[in-house]
Amino acid sequence: MSAPQINDDLVGRMLIAMPGMGDPRFDKSVVFLCAHTSEGAMGLIVNKPAGDLSFPDLLEQLDITPTAHAEGIRVHFGGPVEHGRGFVLHSDDYASNESTVRVAGGYGMTATLDILHDIARGKGPTECIMALGYAGWGPGQLEAEFQHNGWLAAPADRAIVFGSDNGGKWEAALRLLGIPPSALSAAGGRA
Repeated sequence: MSAPQINDDLVGRMLIAMPGMGDPRFDKSVVFLCAHTSEGAMGLIVNKPAGDLSFPDLLEQLDITPTAHAEGIRVHFGGPVEHGRGFVLHSDDYASNESTVRVAGGYGMTATLDILHDIARGKGPTECIMALGYAGWGPGQLEAEFQHNGWLAAPADRAIVFGSDNGGKWEAALRLLGIPPSALSAAGGRA
């Protein structure tokens, strides 16, 4: 298997954490990559629940009245950067004026309160997850992590990104690549 090319083709794809990454916050993580430029990269972890915090509880903290539309939405630990800031990763059937970032593959990301109001009123996106914080990389950092066997890249799969089986998302992402988890090694090879 050849190494993935590191370029803008990673936007809208899933990054799968390799064993032995060295950062326990990313152990068995699946990250949806929202942006990747020469200035760095930004993504959201889609398989780590944010403890006991429910979406209706989060809405109440923000003085937004939760409705039945808010019940099934999961809150995730999106990453270690700005963990007090919220991001909604969603299907591209929703746009909030100019604050929605369109992501390749039919996804969008919105980080303003209007999406939370719209979700509570039943006018939000068809599919979404809420993430607190994000995963961020400086210039060249993500590329270096790929070279050190930190990540695999896989096509984004809506069932994985928006699915409710957080515990099974890492293995499901590996299966997309045809890789059994038992075949992974924490050590990278050099040819």
